[in-house]
Amino acid sequence: MKIHEYQGKEIFRRYGIPVPEGKVAQSAKEAHDVADTLSGKMVVKAQIHAGGRGKGTLKDAPTVHGVKLVDSADAAFAHAKALLGHALCTHQTGPEGQVVRRVLVEAATEIAKEYYVGMTLDREHSRVAFIASTEGGMEIEKVAAETPDKILRLGVDPAGGFTAFHGRKLAYGLGLAGDTAKQAAKIMASLYQVFVETDASLVEINPLVVTKKGDVIALDAKVNFDDNALFRHPELAALRDVDEEDPRERAAKDAELSYVALDGNIGCLVNGAGLAMSTMDIIKYVGGEPANFLDVGGGATADQVTTAFTIILKDPKVRAILVNIFGGIAKCDVVATGVVQAAKNVGLKVPLVVRLEGTNVELGKKILAESKLAITPASDMLDAANKAVAAAGGAK
Repeated sequence: MKIHEYQGKEIFRRYGIPVPEGKVAQSAKEAHDVADTLSGKMVVKAQIHAGGRGKGTLKDAPTVHGVKLVDSADAAFAHAKALLGHALCTHQTGPEGQVVRRVLVEAATEIAKEYYVGMTLDREHSRVAFIASTEGGMEIEKVAAETPDKILRLGVDPAGGFTAFHGRKLAYGLGLAGDTAKQAAKIMASLYQVFVETDASLVEINPLVVTKKGDVIALDAKVNFDDNALFRHPELAALRDVDEEDPRERAAKDAELSYVALDGNIGCLVNGAGLAMSTMDIIKYVGGEPANFLDVGGGATADQVTTAFTIILKDPKVRAILVNIFGGIAKCDVVATGVVQAAKNVGLKVPLVVRLEGTNVELGKKILAESKLAITPASDMLDAANKAVAAAGGAK
């Protein structure tokens, strides 16, 4: 689960990580009132679940950026008014953009140097990993691709946890010294606490800055949480902003389905994450493009299959649907019944290719054949992919 920058900074404050003074506003008047409490220059920042907001521009006003430095409450009011209710387009939102419903107004910082610090789970080594760089303010993916030597990686063994050694190594690795290095090391320790105690999947500060006075401050906050651990954190689950989520992904989450929208034209309905990934791979292999990742799980019910079809068909790009089921916990006859029921309930009008394998497969195939629906059976995954790509208009 993603949260907004202002929510991430509220968490940082609770853990003693320095952030600029400021508050969130949902109207231009609120932005004006917040700005009135600040002195000097201020920054008005659009709050959406996407990066690149500073370079992003409004869809209907390409000269208006998502982040702007202002010098008065009236200027904060004007920029907030320009942003709120309008779609901001960044390299992460795509051309449609994301509607800005909140802005963060905070005191400007006199920056001497920018750094990047992030934390994620290193699954290969089974530990939390810090990623740091002197190239703050840039996308870390770009830094990794163009100047990988400027990235510092440091794993923390969960048995020992974060120690003073880790803090010093990260601070010195970024070229910091003296009191500034001590401040940075303390922030790293607090960042580790945030990551572990909130069951985060990503914690990122970009940029972490050193001011002209030598202070270290987090100018940004990106925090994502592990959905599977949210039952332990109702206070964090309450931070969910459903307006920022793709409506299809939101519907899937509410139905306990795993769905991710993609750019292709072949809808995929599969049970099991590994099989779903393999299905997308084989569609690409034969020249097609998957429209989504959708895992209905090992114990899929007829109702869940119906919901899955409904979600897939909400994508106007879908030209064919491929159902790929390996019957284990969910037997093939149960899934086949769900597919038939779903196809009738949603009034399916696009080609449907179904590949069944596993427990009760013959009974499942019989149910599909006797349904009198235009369902194309497939003998294996390759056959299914080829038929789905052909039904969608052929390889690209």
